[in-house]
Amino acid sequence: MKALPNNIVIVGGGSAGWMTACYLARAAELSGSHSQQKQQTQQSLPSSSITLLESSTIPTVGVGEGSTPYLRHFFAYLGVEESTWMQACNATYKMGINFEGWNKSDNSHPSRTPSYFHPFFSALDVPTAEHYFSAVNKRRHGQLSDISESHYFTAAEMVKQNIAPNTIVDSANVDYAYHFDAGLLGDFLKRYATSKGVSHKVGNVVDVHAHADNIEALHTDSHGVLHADLFIDCSGFRGILGKKALNRPVISYADTLFNDAAVAIPTKRSDTIKYQTRSIALKHGWQWNIPLTARTGNGYVFSSRFCTSVQAEQELRSVLDEENTPNNSASGSPARHLKMEVGRLNTHWSGNCLSVGLSQGFIEPLEATALMLVQYALHHFIDCWQQPMPDTRKHALYNNEMNRMFDGIRDYIAAHYYLNTRTDTPYWVACRNEMKVPDTLAYLLKEWDSGANFEDALNEVDANLVYLRPSWYCIFAGMKRFSLLKHDSARHKAAATINPQQMVKDMLLKMQKPNTRTY
Repeated sequence: MKALPNNIVIVGGGSAGWMTACYLARAAELSGSHSQQKQQTQQSLPSSSITLLESSTIPTVGVGEGSTPYLRHFFAYLGVEESTWMQACNATYKMGINFEGWNKSDNSHPSRTPSYFHPFFSALDVPTAEHYFSAVNKRRHGQLSDISESHYFTAAEMVKQNIAPNTIVDSANVDYAYHFDAGLLGDFLKRYATSKGVSHKVGNVVDVHAHADNIEALHTDSHGVLHADLFIDCSGFRGILGKKALNRPVISYADTLFNDAAVAIPTKRSDTIKYQTRSIALKHGWQWNIPLTARTGNGYVFSSRFCTSVQAEQELRSVLDEENTPNNSASGSPARHLKMEVGRLNTHWSGNCLSVGLSQGFIEPLEATALMLVQYALHHFIDCWQQPMPDTRKHALYNNEMNRMFDGIRDYIAAHYYLNTRTDTPYWVACRNEMKVPDTLAYLLKEWDSGANFEDALNEVDANLVYLRPSWYCIFAGMKRFSLLKHDSARHKAAATINPQQMVKDMLLKMQKPNTRTY
């Protein structure tokens, strides 16, 4: 493994800054071990010096409290046991996301709130997933069939039965993610990084000397002038190195994703923790509900074009008071308001400056992709750094892949809003009628609606996709995108040859460890 730059300065703390510090410290550690093994008769490569400069006056965002399954690989790379960090961060398991109220209610049952569950997919789903895809395609062509994703995927059944993934024999075959306290996670990562030799400095950048694509020096208020071979910008939306000093332009997603603000209000811990995130449609956006071991995280992601921050807070407090008991109301809980810049840089790495986290881009937290993008940015950086090619080619390779990731996630997030059928507020109508639909999403919609072979359509745009086959089937079917089909008479019911839900139940029954069943 090629050694990292000798001197690295990370500007900014928070989840992105400390994830970066941990990842690079671990990479340097592994590089040193490898070089010692390969060069027993030679002097080993110098270890990297990593410094993180964190402001004491600028707060971190700190409300992203959900992850994708990719986070499991991060802690495995660090060599940290799951039980260790989860306990320190009040973490719970997450098997998927339940989307509630994103479509209008059935006229015949106006009191019912339509919902669907987006599960994480794993090797356990192979026997039943193909049956799901077949059932959905039959429904696309006018046959009544069981398209409830909860009947085909293990994650949905585990949520229903409240089965934790660590109670499954060989849980490596189960894909799952986490909920966690973002503040505690930052503290945990800080302790890990400093234990690996990362130097933690508290102070502010007051001036940046830059030339062309390079940062020459940072002037700070508490630590004088800082020099480095590599500067990493983790300064959040401010982007003081990449955006400000190097003038890297931002590609906005505002014409596709309208939400640009959020308000977060915690409530007490729920008596029953379910292993899912709830995403609940409100008047001008959606509410997250995240169960932790010490409290419940709640928030409202909304568009300031359609309501003010005061109105959003009032609506969220009203909803929380309705959902909770008087002893667990939101009336006494403080609210935290956030503004979001939705979009990405076009250049994430050039010269000696790498932008990571909010400084490189942000897609609203609907599918909890923020930490995944940080982790992927670091992994891809290390991978490109190792390549035996000129720096300009490394930079191009890196930037193209990061842009593909951001755009691919944007395409999938946009589908949630475009597919909604609500008519109760101008916000939801605008999401359908005023959105700039990304090209990849537009193509998949056209092929789906026409009744064409959806497998062929997915293969056609495979290079652009971040979310793969199961996710696209789940969102199109979950949002009931069937009304536009010419042959969607839904008069013929396909004969059932198997019972996939029973197959899933039987498999989970066999795979649970003794004395851990919760049903």
